[in-house]
Amino acid sequence: MTPDLMEDRAQALSRVKQGATQGGESGGREASYGRVVHEGELDVAHGSILYLDDISVSFDGFRALNKLNLNIAVGEMRCIIGPNGAGKTTMMDVITGKTRPDEGSAYFGSTIDLLSMRENAIAQSGIGRKFQKPTVFEHLTVFENLELSLKADRRARSAVFFRLSSEQLDRIAEMLTLIHLHSQAQRTAGLLSHGQKQWLEIGMLLMQDPKLLLLDEPVAGMTDEETERTAELFLSLEGAHSLVVVEHDMKFIGELTTNGPNAAKKKVTVLHEGSVLAEGTLADVQANDKVVEVYLGR
Repeated sequence: MTPDLMEDRAQALSRVKQGATQGGESGGREASYGRVVHEGELDVAHGSILYLDDISVSFDGFRALNKLNLNIAVGEMRCIIGPNGAGKTTMMDVITGKTRPDEGSAYFGSTIDLLSMRENAIAQSGIGRKFQKPTVFEHLTVFENLELSLKADRRARSAVFFRLSSEQLDRIAEMLTLIHLHSQAQRTAGLLSHGQKQWLEIGMLLMQDPKLLLLDEPVAGMTDEETERTAELFLSLEGAHSLVVVEHDMKFIGELTTNGPNAAKKKVTVLHEGSVLAEGTLADVQANDKVVEVYLGR
């Protein structure tokens, strides 16, 4: 977290504490400038959904992350590129709780300390992760995979009497259309193409309504047509969700960063040796001599 954000957060917390101990005038009108944030509640009042500040990770003497700083805005689509070993996967591991850093801080919004949480709690808080290899229930149909991913009470008693409501059926139908699998709803997931399995897993994540999606090389192994349709899918999610896309396919990165309502402001972050080498528009990083030298080539 940047010093300015840390100061803003401290001031906001101070105002909340004051509001809890001091009564406002005439029904609390005087205290209306503050908003009480409950423990565990996502607060994005500052406009950012993810803060990584000076994150460092070492494995047997190898520095995988070296004082990494990253700030992702609410509704932003941020593309992360860089050579193999740059720290992209380790960064995602830290965000999702799989790896604990040696130092630094990581916040989801301004109040949820990711480094104090377990992996399952982080996932439940609203962070979804898509790995490079698709993971779906191959013996079940596409529809059943999405049904299992619904946000619902899965305790034994509830599961016995569970029936899909009309709203849940509509939600699944909408998702099938969004991920281009409406015609495949009753097909066994194991029979889908690689790209279709990727779409299904993305749909399964979206059924959980995550606020932040981490997508690790989502178009690896896809055909050109599947890659194009995946770009369309991601662009349709922009704004409603925040997306962090790690990818080597520069054509795909170009599709994501030069299209959409905020194309002119979209950032690409380049990682190298565990820290940020460059950050800016796609044109900016492509023109950066250091980025060309260590990653893009001439």
